[in-house]
Amino acid sequence: MSKNPDLHVKSQYARYEDVDKEQLEKDIDAIKETMLAPNEEDFKHLLKLERWGKMFTYSGYALILIVSLLEYFTGGISGFVFWPLAVVAALLISTGNVSRWANTTHPILHGGYDKVPNIPERYTKKYFAKGPRRYVDWLDWIKPQAWEYEHNIMHHYHLGEDDDPDNVERNLQWLIQSKTPMWLRYVIVYAFAGTWKFTYYAPNTLRIIENKKNRDQKKLEVTDFQLDPRTKNGLELWMEYLLPYGIIKFIVFPALFLPLGLTAVLNALIIILMAEFFANLHSFLVIVPNHSAEDIYMFSEPHKSTGEFYLRQIMGSVNYNTGSDLKDFAHGFLNYQIEHHLFPNMPLSYYQKMQPIVKEICKKHNLEYRQESVFKRIIMSIDLMVGKTKLLRVEGV
Repeated sequence: MSKNPDLHVKSQYARYEDVDKEQLEKDIDAIKETMLAPNEEDFKHLLKLERWGKMFTYSGYALILIVSLLEYFTGGISGFVFWPLAVVAALLISTGNVSRWANTTHPILHGGYDKVPNIPERYTKKYFAKGPRRYVDWLDWIKPQAWEYEHNIMHHYHLGEDDDPDNVERNLQWLIQSKTPMWLRYVIVYAFAGTWKFTYYAPNTLRIIENKKNRDQKKLEVTDFQLDPRTKNGLELWMEYLLPYGIIKFIVFPALFLPLGLTAVLNALIIILMAEFFANLHSFLVIVPNHSAEDIYMFSEPHKSTGEFYLRQIMGSVNYNTGSDLKDFAHGFLNYQIEHHLFPNMPLSYYQKMQPIVKEICKKHNLEYRQESVFKRIIMSIDLMVGKTKLLRVEGV
């Protein structure tokens, strides 16, 4: 195996080429035998997380209503009263927003609960957020079917490879290779973090699924990252991805407060916009660092065996602090990223149970099991995004 000069291998851990991939495959596969088949308890765990997310959302909108009623019946409230309540309402709504994506949509669209006996169809991969149910199950900037392909297929089964659409270092070469001063690069990344579902995830998922269609139809054309509504794909992005969410969230929802006056509508809009910004920051915090830092590996070729696939999920992922359901809920269960990438179609409750086993397997094979605070990892990720650090690279495999 040839290596890049920037491949800093920690000597206390096994090298990629020295790992017994066949034995690793057997050890990882054996985890399945220790776990019970998905059952009603796993589904109840999902429903609990869903209730928590809804509780945050409903509480946030209830607080908007309280602010509006105070404004209506008192003839106006001071900024000292409005802004603290507005921030709390926005944080509540944003937490519910992130939970709906990470704690509910994510595992369901992976098929994590499909094998639970007698599960309602709306909680299965086949039905969740499909067609009109998008407006009930998961209304966001992102079209569910596009994200499902971009994330479940291209990201999960090409982790760290050239075909991985979520390679942060590659996606930000326009910034890294630019002559932009380092301080301004950080400013750009911080601003991007507050809008990334709109500016990155929506157009990127469209780009990935359109290129799949082109390949299926044996077309040579390549769809680029596009926001311009004057182009074909840009128009599709706005009509099918951005506008459905934008109109309902930022026009219809504020308009519900119209009986309490235009000021109530404006206040609701301000709070909902703040909530959107917070939701982008929250999701950026828990998603981006999973595979992006100077101690994470990239691979020059596709994996050739299941054992090698497992090895790459371990070497290409990082966990955050784990523990109680409340802590895991706040992380969107993305703090179990290693376990999730080994077994993406499992219920969330499985990851808590299998984590100690995965740790022992990593210890057996002398593999680094990365687990650190999400706040430490986001700092490392941002350093990568501005070009201060680089991903590790394993060449020729």
